[in-house]
Amino acid sequence: PARTVKGSLRFSQSAPITAMLSRNDLRLFHAGRLLDAYDKFGAHCITIENRQGVRFATWAPRARSVSVVGDFNAWDGRSHPMDKADEDGVWQLFIPDVGAGTQYKFEIQNAETGQLVIKTDPYARSFPHRSNQNAVVMAPSAYRFADAAWIERRAMGWKDQPINIYEVHLSSWRHDDDGGFMRYEQLAQEISAYARELHFTHVELLPVFEHPLDESLGYQVTGYYAPTSRFGPPDSFRAFVDGCHQEGMGVILDWVPLHFPKDLWALAEFDGEPLYERDDPNMAEHPQWRTLIFNYGSPEVRNFLLANALFWLREFHIDGLRFDAVSSMLYLDDARGSYGFTPNPLGGRENLPAVKFLREMNAKITELVPDAFTVAEESTSWPKVSQPARRGGLGFSMRWNMGWVHDTLHYMSLPFNERPQHHRDLTFERLYAKGERFVLALSHDEVASMRGSLFEKMYGSDEQKFAGLRLLFTYHATYPGKKLLFMGDEFGQRGAWNPKVQLDWGALGQDRHRHVQAAVRDLGGLYERLPALHADDSDHTGFRWLYPDDAQHGVISYLRSFGEVFAVVVLNFSAVMYKEYIVGVPQGGAYQILFDSDSTVYGGSGLTRLQPDSVGVSTMGFPHSLVLGLPALAGVIVGLA
Repeated sequence: PARTVKGSLRFSQSAPITAMLSRNDLRLFHAGRLLDAYDKFGAHCITIENRQGVRFATWAPRARSVSVVGDFNAWDGRSHPMDKADEDGVWQLFIPDVGAGTQYKFEIQNAETGQLVIKTDPYARSFPHRSNQNAVVMAPSAYRFADAAWIERRAMGWKDQPINIYEVHLSSWRHDDDGGFMRYEQLAQEISAYARELHFTHVELLPVFEHPLDESLGYQVTGYYAPTSRFGPPDSFRAFVDGCHQEGMGVILDWVPLHFPKDLWALAEFDGEPLYERDDPNMAEHPQWRTLIFNYGSPEVRNFLLANALFWLREFHIDGLRFDAVSSMLYLDDARGSYGFTPNPLGGRENLPAVKFLREMNAKITELVPDAFTVAEESTSWPKVSQPARRGGLGFSMRWNMGWVHDTLHYMSLPFNERPQHHRDLTFERLYAKGERFVLALSHDEVASMRGSLFEKMYGSDEQKFAGLRLLFTYHATYPGKKLLFMGDEFGQRGAWNPKVQLDWGALGQDRHRHVQAAVRDLGGLYERLPALHADDSDHTGFRWLYPDDAQHGVISYLRSFGEVFAVVVLNFSAVMYKEYIVGVPQGGAYQILFDSDSTVYGGSGLTRLQPDSVGVSTMGFPHSLVLGLPALAGVIVGLA
């Protein structure tokens, strides 16, 4: 039978010492507010009464009994039964003479059915191998970060700073010489050097939490507190983050707070019944991904996720979290179709506990790690995603602008003669942009195997496709919003992304791919050093249309500004060259081309021309004008000389 212990430490009949969480810890946990739950639950090497050992703790409220099983007791659940710390299902045990490297699980017997399940630790810090289901006891980390300069710089804030994100899937970015996975330390050296050369400011990693199935790309997590063992142990991942920071690169993690896989050894029906997942059997499973959805109505489940976010931000110095599938979190009927859904108590489709959770999560991160940021992958019309809760928002720092991505890529795929009637695809975003802080995310979702590469999405001949890519990247770099580009797109990889193989680095042996990479590099450098392109990009004071409605010529033009500094952007999406294209400018004087996507340096025609001195002719609401020779599929950025 379970032993309920209210206070002091003691030896059990089998000799282990029980180390209890405090009453305050238990109270906070059951209220969803134990912020350092990762230091209370799981397995921790400690010393009690001069005896070294490991304290184990887990939450299993419907259990009749819980035991720690492992390689130290021949996986025999009779050897080390746990003590019940409270009546709400927290179980603990201190086992002396067990240490780091021990493999373990929890054996749980359900109180109602008597069913016996053996589960890995939800708070496990490490696993021996991605296919191994055993948790591993970790000693306290001895790693010492050397990124103080980066952390000090980060404290300046991110809103008016350039944020240019390189999105990476570590398993397929580059392989080692034997065709296997590279180690965290080597990845840090190579990715940070490569990305900084191209003027990316951050690297965003597809989920690096432990997951057994390579094909899930990390989105079916079984170890929320463990960096995947594919590339090395946890301290090696700390070294990865530290190394990126020392090279001037921030690190963002793709985080998965929506769902988890149905593997019976992990979170699914953890104590023999639904616990971490929704307890409504009709709503527990996500019908598209066949995964289980977290129960945001449970304070302990919310605590598990909140503490997990803080764990990565605090313990690994992560700079930001991108919340995956926020749209699916917000709506009860997401992807359900004919399956139907259970409405909320008000009769609506909104997932009210999830909304509350997101607001509380973002508020707590803002309070405790104010220089970190959160980003929502949210594709619906939900309002004020990146506004604080006090203004009726969800509290995210930024939101992926998936509407801009969809409309732009759709437009770029159209034959040239069809583009005039779809010109609105290039301008519609401004109608809904106010009130949100956006990331323009040309992400992995756009280049998966069924969707094709960005290169394949461009219309026309090979030459026109490459010109279209350079034009797209000019639009991306100059339009309001922080930037994100998925690996391989920066050099125009022809084929769709295949996560089973490394990127087609051999393509850089061809001029056209090197030219695309050079354009991305120079655009990144201009974006980074010119405040007009990155400051005020969410306040809407730094953007003004010059001529958004020139559908006849397939051209849009706009002004980006910050204080007295400004840049004029002219983008020709047609296959026609215009020898004299006139745009208005706010100030007279001599001008120069800051970037030209059609330059011969980038494999273009080299036909772009600029009459350097403005003329005093009123155009587009400005008293002065510039005259451009504007080639087909060209993006030109102009500034004062």
